[in-house]
Amino acid sequence: GKPFKGVLYAGLMITEEGVRVLEFNVRFGDPEAQAILRRMNSDLFELCMEAVEGGLPKELDWSGKTSICVVLASKGYPGSFEKGKEITGVREAEGIDDVVVFHAGTALSGSKLLTAGGRVLNVTALGSDIVQARQNAYRAIEKIHFEGMHFRRDIGLKALRHI
Repeated sequence: GKPFKGVLYAGLMITEEGVRVLEFNVRFGDPEAQAILRRMNSDLFELCMEAVEGGLPKELDWSGKTSICVVLASKGYPGSFEKGKEITGVREAEGIDDVVVFHAGTALSGSKLLTAGGRVLNVTALGSDIVQARQNAYRAIEKIHFEGMHFRRDIGLKALRHI
């Protein structure tokens, strides 16, 4: 008797036996949403309001560009991680065309940006194809620094094998 209106995120894994469900969440997936929503030209607010009012649009407007998102994490993540390390270079990274840096575990102390979580920043980049999107993301990451920063260097490589 309680209809659900909102976002349902399905965490899936593709295995040799097929697709497996890992989890369901009543929220956007993080960092998956950052990559997907960067490609959406439709107005997210209008889409959410339509869902609340009981409808959904017949079509969404999507960019033809490819998107990639790389998480920058603190030393120790996913276990016990360090906090309070100064972050530099975010503005410079966002100066690259088609790059947006989403804050996940950051805090301001005066004018300094500091690490405050395990997953610190999500660097999201668009490109005409996976090669350009990867280049944009990793070029942006080169500009960002904080002590103990680590990230995966293989994001998008499986997609490159299919080209």
